[in-house]
Amino acid sequence: MSLAATAIPTPSSFWQLAAQPARRNALVAASLGWMLDSMDVMLYSMVIPAAQKDLHMSSGIAGGIMSLTLVAAAAGGIFFGFVADRLGRTRALSMSILIYCVCTGLCAFVHTVPQLAICRMLLGLGMGGEWAAGAALVAETWPDEHRGKALGIVQSSWAIGYALAALVVALVMPHFGWRAVFLVGMLPALVTVWIRRKVKEPDTWTPEPKENSSFGQLFRGSLGYNMLIITTMNAASLFAWWGLFSWVPAFLSMPVSKGGHGLNIVHTASWTILMQVGTFLGYTSFGYLADRFGRKLIYISYLLIAACVVPLYALAVGSMALLLLGPVIGFFGSGYFSGFSVIASEAFPTPLRGRAMGFAYNLGRVVSAAAPFTIGKFSETHGMGSALVLTSAGFLVAAATASGLRRPTIQWPQAP
Repeated sequence: MSLAATAIPTPSSFWQLAAQPARRNALVAASLGWMLDSMDVMLYSMVIPAAQKDLHMSSGIAGGIMSLTLVAAAAGGIFFGFVADRLGRTRALSMSILIYCVCTGLCAFVHTVPQLAICRMLLGLGMGGEWAAGAALVAETWPDEHRGKALGIVQSSWAIGYALAALVVALVMPHFGWRAVFLVGMLPALVTVWIRRKVKEPDTWTPEPKENSSFGQLFRGSLGYNMLIITTMNAASLFAWWGLFSWVPAFLSMPVSKGGHGLNIVHTASWTILMQVGTFLGYTSFGYLADRFGRKLIYISYLLIAACVVPLYALAVGSMALLLLGPVIGFFGSGYFSGFSVIASEAFPTPLRGRAMGFAYNLGRVVSAAAPFTIGKFSETHGMGSALVLTSAGFLVAAATASGLRRPTIQWPQAP
């Protein structure tokens, strides 16, 4: 019998690869982690109006707490990047999920603004670590031709988590108050048990000796150039995203006199969930488009369209216009993040990937931390709609920076 007759064909379609336990479990683990990260983080945005009344917070202070969360997320992302490279992707993923779930629950017991700020900062540590570990896990488990699709699915889970946050608030807050909402956010901690039992480290990952994976390499030569471009474009796009989407629920529910639209909690949740349908489609379609036409072209296209759509949404007149434009702003205003995970994972070598992605993503978060406070403060004098228009500038800067991206040169080992 010939070798050709006995050779086992290697599956090549995305869904054939997804049927393999190692790839499937890695994809599910990273997606669950990112989805629950989104839910726990966005619960705060959904309950801001109610929490402001009880804790006597201004919009500027409420936005400032979100900004502190993002600063803490930057520190957590960099720290867990080291954990992911030294101890493994799955350990870092599990630890980060556990931290942000527990700290979400603690928010239910606060009675002062400083207490709330401390809980949100601790939550940020776990929130920042989850993305780098999960994205590296999937990037190293999936081959080049399907990596964009796989990471697009992971990124799309953020939209599901955002929608879940809106659903939890709609179901829980009218009956039990905003504190009970945060208690629900503790439940996802159980996911970490499954991850530790079922998800294996990628075959391409091994704990490298320190002398072979110096963190300083990321700031020299071609790696240094990649780090500069990727961090800058991420900072600009994150500034736009957090400035826009952390305030969308409040924008929908705020009184018209303050630049909002005065929707009740059920309508606010419904409008938000529909927006996340568009966001989900934006994330998933990006992966297919990027694998077909290239990461850079699609990434820049999404950003430019987002910059054009934001003013239309922010200055829309009437709730029906918001309903129709919501999925569009979700599609283009969020979908490009699938591109960042692909671009960043392909720009850095395996021994440094966790730290590189954690640093690039989370240093951007430090810059973007100013966005919720800036938008909240500006809205106090100019109205929320006018404040949201400012985020278009972030999308434009990100697109201009991304034009400097170079073709990746990292050689990936062939996954079995």
